[in-house]
Amino acid sequence: MAFTPEIAAIRFGEGLSPSIAPAKSVAEVMAQLRGDDLAAAAFPIPPLSDLYGDFAKVNALKKAARRGRKGPDADDLSRSYKQARRGFNSRLQGVFAPLVSRSITSPQPFRERLTRFWADHFTVVGKTNLTRSAVPFYIEESIRPHIAGRFVDMLKAVMVSPMMLEYLDQNTSVGPNSRGARGRRGLNENLARELLELHTLGVGGAYNQTDVRQLAELLTGMSTDLSKGFVFRAKIAEPGAENVLGQAYGGGAPAVEDVMAFLDDVARHPDTARHIARKIAVHFTSDTPDAGMVADMTQRFRETDGDLSAVYQVMLDHPFAWSSFGEKIKQPVDFMLSAMRVLEVPAVSLRKMNRTKRAAYVLTPMTAMGQHWFRPAGPDGWPEEAAAWVTPQGLAARIQWAMSAPSAFYRSLPDPRDFAEVALGGALDKKVEFAARAAETRREGVGLVLASPAFQRR
Repeated sequence: MAFTPEIAAIRFGEGLSPSIAPAKSVAEVMAQLRGDDLAAAAFPIPPLSDLYGDFAKVNALKKAARRGRKGPDADDLSRSYKQARRGFNSRLQGVFAPLVSRSITSPQPFRERLTRFWADHFTVVGKTNLTRSAVPFYIEESIRPHIAGRFVDMLKAVMVSPMMLEYLDQNTSVGPNSRGARGRRGLNENLARELLELHTLGVGGAYNQTDVRQLAELLTGMSTDLSKGFVFRAKIAEPGAENVLGQAYGGGAPAVEDVMAFLDDVARHPDTARHIARKIAVHFTSDTPDAGMVADMTQRFRETDGDLSAVYQVMLDHPFAWSSFGEKIKQPVDFMLSAMRVLEVPAVSLRKMNRTKRAAYVLTPMTAMGQHWFRPAGPDGWPEEAAAWVTPQGLAARIQWAMSAPSAFYRSLPDPRDFAEVALGGALDKKVEFAARAAETRREGVGLVLASPAFQRR
């Protein structure tokens, strides 16, 4: 099987759309990563750094309310804090509509898919009341600008993000021999371990426990202040040089530049190239990708100093990217977004959804399918293998959503026969075609198309 626009839209995009033409060539798919970010311009989401002032304000009001809880102004202080929290939470919840609208309307859907892929690779979960819903802002600042650039630039942006440092408890890590060690907690290895195991070299990469320990010491001092963002606290940084992967870093006054030097080196490591190339191939093509394709992607990563666009190009140029169509199962978020794209759910409808409707129409059903909105269970993100998603409970939830959600978005649904052709294109099989034609109602017909195995695969 060779390139087709329909496969390009389903496998490397957000799915087919009645009004947005799919890319007609690999060159057009790659062109989606060049030039202006059209979806971000149409549906803006602020970067995480735009929230620092809100973090500071809410925290200050919280402290004032606690200090004055027995004073004459207790009620006013408590009211001011609660009002600020409500306003801040409303701002955080406001990104739901633009996020979904991007996937539904973007003429650059490969950009949206890559953003979700890399956000999962560099998984974070907000751990405090203030950051619990701030993940999209982290993605907007640290992930999205770098998806078509050099891997090391994204790696560095992530490693100085307050979200990543907070999630992996780097704020609690203190150099055992640092000036600020007395009375503080000890060394925390979480960030060091995940940086090597998940983000760069991969499981089985060329590192050992000594490397983890030495890297954890090198990372001490990397910290955050939610009212300012990233800060380097030299007082709690481990003094002296650290030897990681056979290379010494530091030795002078502790500085963030020593960490950046390590990130430059680990991003160029052969194991990083292999790990990243294979992970991209698994996500987009098959749970067991073609070894030759992965080898070619790995080589291009190394030749170009981690130029991600060059790696994507190799994947898209390889016959396996197209002949393996249908081997991947859409994760719940991909399934729901592709359904809303082909249904063309209006942006205005998403903006008008209150919290209750967002939960009823999207978030709760997605959880029933096995995927929580921006809250994976661990730092390794969501599983790729089909078996994780093809479960009795998950499939039942997909079918239930497919049969009920479209009519929640629209009173008048499209003719199922036409809808089947638009939704599946060349992937439309005889069984789905018959089901769409034989359906007694439009609601039933549209639901059967969306619930079909053909629509679940890419």
